[in-house]
Parts: sequence; structure tokens; C-alpha cells
Amino acid sequence: MVSDDKLKEIIAQVVGEMMKDAPAAKAPKACCNANVENVSDDDLEDLTAYSLNEWYQVPNAKDEAEYRRLKLTTPARLGVWHCGPREMTNTMLRFRADHAAAQDAVFNEFPKEFLEERGIKEFVTRCDTKDTYLTRPDLGRRLSEESAKELAKFYSKKPQVVVYATDGLSGTAIEANYDIVIPAIMNGLKAHGIEAGEPFFVRYGRVATEDEVSEITGCDVCVCLVGERPGLATANSMSAYIVYKATIGMPESRRTVISNIHNAGTPAAEAGAHIADIVDIMLKEKCSGVDLKL
Repeated sequence: MVSDDKLKEIIAQVVGEMMKDAPAAKAPKACCNANVENVSDDDLEDLTAYSLNEWYQVPNAKDEAEYRRLKLTTPARLGVWHCGPREMTNTMLRFRADHAAAQDAVFNEFPKEFLEERGIKEFVTRCDTKDTYLTRPDLGRRLSEESAKELAKFYSKKPQVVVYATDGLSGTAIEANYDIVIPAIMNGLKAHGIEAGEPFFVRYGRVATEDEVSEITGCDVCVCLVGERPGLATANSMSAYIVYKATIGMPESRRTVISNIHNAGTPAAEAGAHIADIVDIMLKEKCSGVDLKL
């Protein structure tokens, strides 16, 4: 029978061998000083600075190269590893940071400064606050009476194409993509010889707001750029809903959609050029949605 002392010695040897093979732990940048008043934001590592495609923490992987190649194909949280039965602390903190960014995208008000700096005309739906917008989808589908009258006066003549942006469920997405996608769309339409009205912004808007916009302006094609519901991968994703001669109450099948417009999806410049091409086809075919063959 092995004595207790001998057993402890064997265990110590085994643990020692295991520790030799274990990867060296990266020293955290955050300070662990008991005097927390001396810890500033500069002492803390910005976990959101890392791309999820590069977030890899699996020790001693059988085929690390293949694992990393797989991660490049998806923003899914692969290879984040664990500590016992739970996730790593930095993995949990990154999750909470991404979740906070998604919440901010939904609940934050779209900044008026963004519109004022660019001279963008703003209209508003029948929602008076963000809370109303989130709880009353029906009110977000129609312009306020005042905005409807102002929009009717906004164009001196009937525009062939109307292009506008609305915050939707992510004003962050509009901020991130507007300055790139709008010039790409307008230049693309100009190259096709298509006349487009001056772009504008609708606060608290939903996709179906474009139906009333189309009726009021009398345009042939309406392009609505709207912030998508954010996820944990990105809060900057935008969609374009394009429709030929939209009418209030029409079926959703009449809309043509380009989604996932963001840096890690379809880049804004590429999406803008594609939108212009689709508008050109719609005007020639006089249809959109499921009736349009692309």
C-alpha cells in the first residue's frame, strides 16, 4: 500500500508535468491594486477592439490553423474557451459589451447633430418618443400629419426616385453607413440617367413608412435605408427596402430587399451601386419584389 507521503509526492510530480505543458497565461492589463481609485480607464484592456474572428483562446488545439480558418468564415463565438464549467472572464465581458452596444443601438435617439452637419431634412412618424416607437409599430408606419404636409412641399416636382434613411431599430447603422451608401446610390442613379430627389431622414420610421412616402411624393421607385435589429455580432447592419409604386396596405411581397449592409457584410459602397442597378431594372420592368426577376 502506498503511504500518504508517497501519494502526495506522486501527485506533485504529475501536477508539475501538467504545468510544464500548460500555456503561459497572458498578464491582464487591468490593475488589481486594492486602491481602485488609482485605476483609470487607460489601465483597462478594451476587449471590443478585438475582432470576433480573431478571438481565439483554445489551448493546445489539435489543429489550431484549421480552427482559426473556420473562425474567419463566421462571427460566431467559436474558440472562446472556458474555465471549468463557465466561460472565461474576458469572454463574458466581451459578451456583455456587445449586448450593451446592441441595446444602445435600439434605445438611443438618433443625433440631430448628424443631420444638421449634413443639411439633411428631417421628418417624423406619428411616434412622439422612442418608447412609443418600440411599443406601437403601427404609429411608426405613418408620418405625422405635419410631416406629411411638409413632405408634399419638399419636392418642387414629382421625383422619379426617392431615397431616404430612417433609424428603425438601429440608428447606429445609419450613422455608420450613410456617408458612404448615399453618394454611391446617387452617383449610380446618375450614371443610369435616373433623376432622384434630395435624400432625407425619417425619425422613428419603419419599413412600411415608405408606402406613404411613395404615395405622397408620387415617385416611381422608393428606396428606404433602415437600421436592422442589432445582434451580438454587429450593431451597424443596415437594410435597403426598394419598391416600385408603393401604396399603403400593399403586400410585403412587393418589396425587394438588400440586407446586412455593413463592413463585415456587404460594404456600403458596393451595396449603393447594387441598389442603383436594381432601381434601373425596376423602372424598366415596372415591378418589384417577387415579380421582379434579377
